[in-house]
Amino acid sequence: MILHRTDLIKLNAMLLFQHSVLWALIVGVILAFLLGVAMGGNDVANAFGTSVGSGVLTIIQAYIMASIFETLGAVLVGWSVTDTMRKGVVDTQQYENNPKELMLGQVAILGGCAGWLLIATLCRMPVSTTHSLVGATLGFSIVLRGFHGIRWMKIVDIVVSWFLSPALSGTISVILYMIVDFSVLRRKKPFECGLRVLPIFYFICIAFDVLMITLDGSRLLKFDKIPVWGAVIISLGCGLIAAAFVQFVMKPRFNRKIQSLSFLRRLTFETLKKGYSNIIRYARSCSVRSFLGWFFPDKDRIEDDQTIKLFSTIQVRFDLYRKKVRRNRDRYYRNAIAPLTALVSIYKDKNAMQEGEVPIYILLYGVFGICVGLWTLGHRVIRTVGTNMSEINPATGFTIEFGAAMTALISSKLGLPISTTHCLVRMLLKTKSLTILYSVLSENYRSSLSVSLCMLRRIFVYQHLLEQA
Repeated sequence: MILHRTDLIKLNAMLLFQHSVLWALIVGVILAFLLGVAMGGNDVANAFGTSVGSGVLTIIQAYIMASIFETLGAVLVGWSVTDTMRKGVVDTQQYENNPKELMLGQVAILGGCAGWLLIATLCRMPVSTTHSLVGATLGFSIVLRGFHGIRWMKIVDIVVSWFLSPALSGTISVILYMIVDFSVLRRKKPFECGLRVLPIFYFICIAFDVLMITLDGSRLLKFDKIPVWGAVIISLGCGLIAAAFVQFVMKPRFNRKIQSLSFLRRLTFETLKKGYSNIIRYARSCSVRSFLGWFFPDKDRIEDDQTIKLFSTIQVRFDLYRKKVRRNRDRYYRNAIAPLTALVSIYKDKNAMQEGEVPIYILLYGVFGICVGLWTLGHRVIRTVGTNMSEINPATGFTIEFGAAMTALISSKLGLPISTTHCLVRMLLKTKSLTILYSVLSENYRSSLSVSLCMLRRIFVYQHLLEQA
């Protein structure tokens, strides 16, 4: 094929451009791997912190499950156009005539985010990767173009999320925990009550899980062709099947297993002396303080071991569901690999507009870095979320996981950006604050404050310093 002179000039210009920015591409690939490592040690790790903290999963089991589902999520969900981070915060038309500047900016974004996330992970602080990327994107754009080309309405949405996600997640966590507390944990026979509501919980879990997979799902599996009504019918059907399986298969097995054991709990002398139990306390007077003391859970209440175990498997189920929600809502893989995708796109096409889909090899490369970071650094943030911030059992862990997933789902349907890290931390605070509030009402608050205020101060101060930079 004979090339025209114009084509030769364009080809020569492209080769010169690629030669001049090859070093930036190489550095960007290295920094992208470090960013993946930092994400695995921080953002992915905090997702399993509650399951490890409640004892449902060991840390090795959490690593294995996270590695499997991160890879599946990247391949099946995360390979669409990365518009949000590549072109949502900054108007790329400002760099249409100078794509080299935009390419160098992506290197700066990768370096800044990777450095910050590694520092936060080493300091055991769970932070928001998405907000870190937004701050880094704003930083390089302000340096190169000032305040021109910044999409301020998108920034306003992100700032709103700083207040929206804690408020929404906190409210949902309180409501969910009180429902579980009154319907199961406080009853005279909590295990029997737990068995009755277990099919309902599984129905909700599986139905939402399937809905997130089928609604705007994988293009590889043609799930994106399923209409909304079809996704709803499929999810409800799967939820009913799961509920029926629990009702007619799992519940009889639980009953047979428990009946072979002794139901009589050995009460220690200390328990008899204090008189604590899981039974609902009735208000002794009509005062507001007495009513609130009855309404909120007692921090010294002894939970039934068999009842707590009922929530173990469903907590793991919701943990995986919440990770699907994170990926499916355009905030996780597609945001994190946006700088590397932009680098490769500009290098190949010399086009600042970056049209096209994310190559599958970039997704797999990012997942590899995430898995390396999870296995090497993940234990730090897992301990912060799972044990250092508050005491967690499978029941509270279930409400935290379900509440965080519901918050992400509701916010995404309303088009509101949130931080899942903020949601998770606020879930822990709000759930634990119920028992703290009861202790304040009972003049016993000094010994009940198990949430590490020093740790929480470090998390929020450092995270918001980065977001406002």
